[in-house]
Amino acid sequence: MMDESNTEKLGRTTSRTAPRTVSGSNGSLRSTLRYAFLSSLPVMAGYIVLGTGFGVLLQDKGYNWLWAALMSVTIFAGSMQYVAVDLLSGGATLISAALMTVLVNIRHLFYGLTMLEKYSDTGWRKPYLIFALTDETFSLVCSPELPEDVDRKNYYFFLSLMNQCYWIAGSIIGAAAGAALSFNSAGIDFAMTALFVVIFVEQWEKTKQHLPAITGIAVTVVCRLLFGTESFLIPSMIGILTAMFLIKGKIHPDSAETVAETQDGAETPSSQDGARYGYESGKYVDRNTTGKGGNER
Repeated sequence: MMDESNTEKLGRTTSRTAPRTVSGSNGSLRSTLRYAFLSSLPVMAGYIVLGTGFGVLLQDKGYNWLWAALMSVTIFAGSMQYVAVDLLSGGATLISAALMTVLVNIRHLFYGLTMLEKYSDTGWRKPYLIFALTDETFSLVCSPELPEDVDRKNYYFFLSLMNQCYWIAGSIIGAAAGAALSFNSAGIDFAMTALFVVIFVEQWEKTKQHLPAITGIAVTVVCRLLFGTESFLIPSMIGILTAMFLIKGKIHPDSAETVAETQDGAETPSSQDGARYGYESGKYVDRNTTGKGGNER
C-alpha cells in the first residue's frame, strides 16, 4: 500500500505537472454565450438598423417580409443584399449578378485569408463560420484575447450566429414596417457606406500600423481618377492586392503583438501565442509540448 507521505508527494507532483486551462479554449457554455452576447451588442445596434433599411428597400420594390427573411438567411452579405434589391427589380441576368457580387464582396478575400488559422480547428463549425464572416464579425473575432472561462471555438460560432440573427430580425422588421407605413426611402442605402466608414475609423484607432490603410486609400483615389466612377473598382482591388504584396515586408505588428521584454530582460511570448502559452507568476507553460502537462520554464 502507498503510505501517506508518498500520497502527498504524488499529489504535489500531479499539481505541478497537470496541464492548466488554456485561455479561451475550455470555457463553460454559459460563460461563452454571455461573453458572445455582450461582445455582439455593438453589432446588434448596427445590424438592426441596417437590416431594417434593407427590409424597407426590398418591400418598396414589391417583395414582402418572407423574401427579406429568406435572403438574410441564405445570403447574409449586408452591402450585397442592398445591391441585390436593384438587381432583382431591374431584372438583371445571372452573369451580371455574379459579376456584381464579386465586385462588392471581393474585399472578403483580404480579411478572410487572415482567419484561416483561427478557424482551422473549429470542426463542424467551420463551414458556417466561413459563411457568416462579415466585416463586423471579423472585427470582433480577430482579437486574440479571451477570458479564461470562454471557449474560443464556441465563441466564434455563437458570435457569428447572433450577428446573423440580428440582421435577419432587422430585415423582417424593415419589410413589415415598409408594408405598414408609407414614407420616402431615398437615401436609406447610404447606411452601408456609413457603416464601412465607422469600421475603417475603428480599425485605424486600434492599430499603430496605418500603412495598409493609407495604401488602400491612395490606390483607390488613383484608380478613380484614371478609370472613372463606373470602372475603378476592379483596378482598385487588383492594385491594392499588388501593393500589399510589395509592402508586406514593411508592415510590422503593433508593439502589443510583438515579443515583450520582462523587467529582467528575458523574452516572454507575444499575445498572439496566447493559445499556446499559459502565464503564471512571470513563467509560462508550453501547451504544445507533449508529456506530463508541458514544460514549465
